[in-house]
Amino acid sequence: MIRVLIVDDEPMVCRHLATILSAADDIEVAGTAADGAEAAEAAVRERPDLVLMDLRMPGVDGLAATARIRALPDPPVVLVLTTFDADGYVIEALRAGAAGFLVKSTPPGELLDLIRVAAQGHTVLSPTAKEGLVAASATARDEQARALARLRGLTEREREVLAGIGDGLSNAQIAARLFLSETTVKGYISRMFDKLGCDNRTQAGLLAKAARLTSR
Repeated sequence: MIRVLIVDDEPMVCRHLATILSAADDIEVAGTAADGAEAAEAAVRERPDLVLMDLRMPGVDGLAATARIRALPDPPVVLVLTTFDADGYVIEALRAGAAGFLVKSTPPGELLDLIRVAAQGHTVLSPTAKEGLVAASATARDEQARALARLRGLTEREREVLAGIGDGLSNAQIAARLFLSETTVKGYISRMFDKLGCDNRTQAGLLAKAARLTSR
């Protein structure tokens, strides 16, 4: 018996999925959760074999919840649920430990089959989701290439400072990380902003993330 925890902030979606799963002889609904925090608690309490995880939820989202659940001892498999119209961080969910992802419009029979495959330890992608992942991956690569092109004029130290900004660090924290004074860091930031054409730390941080300089 495959015990499944359903996580979605839409009650109707939870009920619909529960109805589909309950119709299978080898699948049992272990419970439902309306956000990522509830999901992490339910994963500890119910010990499901698999979690169907929505991504976009208020409070703790599916990305953070996936990371929390996969960090548990002997964690359940996590399958991401997506509408794929604006889920740009599906790739990040896979990096957080998700075993694959499905679109919410997946036909019931196909959904059950994919859950069975995932429960056996295999990575699964519904056909529509696979197409979306390919497109998202290509877009991410293009964004990274454009970002890296903008960084060509930076020195290695300026890149390290930019990475600190992308990680959300203050000037003092960047100085401590790089063993520099705050005054020196401010100087690097001023010159770096001129080279990059950035007006503020938010723009610089987004550029650092696009270039994959960040550690978070």
